[in-house]
Amino acid sequence: MWIIGADITHARQLGLVKYLTGGPAVEILTDASYQGLGAQTGGRVVTPPHRKFKKNPPDWYEEIYGRQRKAHSSRRIRVEHGIAHLKNWRALARHHGRRENLSDTIQAIAGLLSHQQTATRGPGQPQ
Repeated sequence: MWIIGADITHARQLGLVKYLTGGPAVEILTDASYQGLGAQTGGRVVTPPHRKFKKNPPDWYEEIYGRQRKAHSSRRIRVEHGIAHLKNWRALARHHGRRENLSDTIQAIAGLLSHQQTATRGPGQPQ
């Protein structure tokens, strides 16, 4: 399932909450704009930790908060790099087609990328 747009309202309108609560047991790492969706999906949507202290946080809290954010970010970075790589394709960078076809376009480009990466590896290199 592809979600176009980084908007929690859009995700709810697409039925993401209903799909995730009744669907397969998956974990989706998101950014902070999806705060609150984790509770609605039984923990399947994982967001960075919410900042409890906005003013004058204790030192121990800042240390724990920083480690939790870094751990979440480290898990998410592979996905972000993959998305950035897809955006380098002209078809996506200058997408003027119908929004309904964008999901198919992304899947086609992902398939081409996968084929390209497999084809450029020499014999004896890990797949």
